[in-house]
Amino acid sequence: MVLLTEAEAKALLQKVLSYSKADECVVNLSGGERGNIRYARNEVSTSGSTINQNLQVLSAFGKKVGVAAIDEFDDASLEKVVRRAEELAQLAPENPEYVGVLGPQQYLKSAGYFESTAKITPAARAEAVAKSLAVSGNQKLAAAGFLEDYRGYSAMMNSKGLFAYYPSTNVNFSLTVRTDDGTGSGYVTRGYSDFSKLDTVSATKIAVEKCLGSVGARALEPGKYTVILEPTAGVVLLENIFFGMDARSADEGRSFLSKPGGKTKLGEKIVDERVTIFSDPTNPELPASPWAGDGQPQEKINWIEKGVVKNMAYSRFWAQKKGVKPVPFPSNVIMAGGTASLDDMIKSTQRGILVTKLWYIRSVDPQTLLLTGLTRDGTFYIENGKIKHPIKNFRFNESPVIMLNNLEALGKPERVVSTESNSNYLIPPMKIREFTFSSLSDAV
Repeated sequence: MVLLTEAEAKALLQKVLSYSKADECVVNLSGGERGNIRYARNEVSTSGSTINQNLQVLSAFGKKVGVAAIDEFDDASLEKVVRRAEELAQLAPENPEYVGVLGPQQYLKSAGYFESTAKITPAARAEAVAKSLAVSGNQKLAAAGFLEDYRGYSAMMNSKGLFAYYPSTNVNFSLTVRTDDGTGSGYVTRGYSDFSKLDTVSATKIAVEKCLGSVGARALEPGKYTVILEPTAGVVLLENIFFGMDARSADEGRSFLSKPGGKTKLGEKIVDERVTIFSDPTNPELPASPWAGDGQPQEKINWIEKGVVKNMAYSRFWAQKKGVKPVPFPSNVIMAGGTASLDDMIKSTQRGILVTKLWYIRSVDPQTLLLTGLTRDGTFYIENGKIKHPIKNFRFNESPVIMLNNLEALGKPERVVSTESNSNYLIPPMKIREFTFSSLSDAV
């Protein structure tokens, strides 16, 4: 599929808007191609690609709003989808939270499109996977993995002259390696915008090392332990903080940022002062769209700075209601790190647990962000600064807010793919004291 250039997307959107008879109209356009290769038991099982282009029209008459979408771009279809959105708007009740469309905006420059990823072929995917399989095959281990790449764009235009366009690429690679008898398991995941940065050989070696090292796991008594969370493990807890930085839910008493009496924790210290969480669409390691879904500009924002809640996301409606500036949810999230290496953290631990991965995360109490889940694919006991032996997996019960108050050390942030949301973040490895493991799990 040939992606629409900025000029081509703009011309198409102008044509769609020319059909509009509504008071206000917003047109969103997206297109992309995804390619993938999946393998299990050391053999490729599927390989394919999907191509999609979609156009969505929002029409408004006063506060009566209708939305329609289509994936056919001939003139008759484009006019038809506009008419449909207008018909739905006329039938709809008034939306009291509709605040109208924005005028033209200025956006930051974000370089998220890489030719190395855009030009990936099925042969290139197969070669990357073949290199991975050679590593696991030499150890007579069973490998199951998935490599997926994306190239695409998103664009929007409205009846007040706002126009935005953003092309992007991404590649995610995940791999589980197991012993033939199923007693050892290792995992690794990698995500990049630039395919040339993906080294499936080095990634596979990590999974293999975890797999072989996890054989012969011993049971350890549940309880509170010092833990070292690798980024893959930490991110699935931290993103519950990221998703929860919403002002409205905090104001309405539904959030970990809520306080009695309708107050919030904005401006208060809630975690260790070494914790800074921010977003920056121009970050070269994690480039992201410089505009939000409603056309608001994305800027570099500190959400938590030195442990203090500095900002929360305000929709335009809620910002208007509260008399503050609107702040969109971020298009990327980064947690600042420290200088400690993973080896440093292990060497400084007298008695603790190294966790490769956490999964099956479920909420226990949204207002404290208490979560539960399981370790898997490589959990190890540390004693006197060394990995002593593999241990059986645990169920945990822990809040990432409490966890970040028990912080002992931070490493250098790494780009990591969340196994829960499939989103990419920059997250450091973390050493945490008094992490709560509630029971044992027989899973490998």
